[in-house]
Amino acid sequence: MKLIKKIDCRKGAALIISMIFLLIFSTLAISIATMSGTNLQIADNQRKANRSHACAESGLDILRFWFGRIYMPGATQPEDRFGYLANFLQTDLAENGISNIASTYDMEDSTITIGDVVLYSSPAQYFSAEIQPTSNIDILQMDVTGSTGGVNRTIRVNYNFGTRAHTVFDYGVATKGALNLHGNIEMNGANVELDAGVYIESEDANALEVIGNSAIAGDVHITNPDAIVDLQGGQATIGGETAPEAYDHVFKGVPPTEFPVPEPNYFRHYVQNTLDPNNILPEYDNVIIPAGTDPISFGNVTFRGVVFIEAPNIITFTGNTTITGIIVGNGDLNDDSGTNRIDFLGTVVSYPVTDLPEETQFEQLRNETGTFLMAPGFSVSFGGNFETLNGAIAANGIEFFGNAGGTINGSVINYSGNPMTLSGNSDLFFNRSGTTQMPAGFGPEIILYYVPSSYSEVVL
Repeated sequence: MKLIKKIDCRKGAALIISMIFLLIFSTLAISIATMSGTNLQIADNQRKANRSHACAESGLDILRFWFGRIYMPGATQPEDRFGYLANFLQTDLAENGISNIASTYDMEDSTITIGDVVLYSSPAQYFSAEIQPTSNIDILQMDVTGSTGGVNRTIRVNYNFGTRAHTVFDYGVATKGALNLHGNIEMNGANVELDAGVYIESEDANALEVIGNSAIAGDVHITNPDAIVDLQGGQATIGGETAPEAYDHVFKGVPPTEFPVPEPNYFRHYVQNTLDPNNILPEYDNVIIPAGTDPISFGNVTFRGVVFIEAPNIITFTGNTTITGIIVGNGDLNDDSGTNRIDFLGTVVSYPVTDLPEETQFEQLRNETGTFLMAPGFSVSFGGNFETLNGAIAANGIEFFGNAGGTINGSVINYSGNPMTLSGNSDLFFNRSGTTQMPAGFGPEIILYYVPSSYSEVVL
């Protein structure tokens, strides 16, 4: 019998299958390794992106600090604000020794550029910024870009031009010098909390003296945290209380409040007539008293419209003076010397500008409400009675003495670092009801407001 050898067809299949699995696992290994490398790269890029975003956030906070310091006069025209801002920022950084933040201004492109500001040197992390005006003259756009390892992230925000929310006109009396009440002085108001408050921004240690039977009906706010408040006499009161409870109505170390800049030359265009010191008339309309005509005295005189007093001058109103309008002096706001003076020694009768006759010369002036006397660089004293002074009083040195007193429909603002003094029997009653805007001729400071709702991340 012939034997036939049987061949096994499966011989070597294991090797082939092993090779196939080896190939598959090798491919999987390569894929996993590639994916791991890609994931590492993605993670690194994400880390850089997060760091870049953090750099942009840091830059935004830094610039918010410096932009929060910017202010400009209220008279700055809209088309001049951006250039003023650029110059202010450069000057402020330089004066404070900040050398790592460089600000440049391109007038042609209307762009303020903040160059690369290094936050962390290794790895290199920094931010830069561009600030430009928008089509709305009251809005600026700021792009802050953070960078890390070639990865950039940009945050875009807006800043709005506006004015400060609070000024010294929120008080009955505000003074840059100390305040002294000697005698039988009473400072009260139609609304004690709103009208009879006192603000003192004095560097003097002795910020407030209340001596005798003097009384301040409202609270007192003093910026100097170490200020000394001296109450002498059993009837000296603050906030309606004698010592020691009176001191509970004194708040020290309060934040500074804005003193708006007086702009006397704003009223010059209303002037139509020039006073002749050699021929004093019984009545004047929109008159200018030329510089150097002092000393000059007025009695039994009626003024309508603007009384514009040029510096230097010493002017005295001896009595029975009627004023329907605004008294303006154009001295230097930084002059506390008392060289220029306006003295009221007798009775003063005051009417608001809204009572001016409906004549062409008074047509626009009738809208200039809220101011009775604006005289930077002049010291002003009141020694006689008045029933009502219709508007704010602002000068460099203010004194009430004798029997001076009455109602003041506005605030009393002392721009001088010298003490403001009330003596004798001066009773002042402040009534600012209905006052909803800045008194005429005062320019509120313009500042920049950060707009949180404008925050966005952009791709440039």
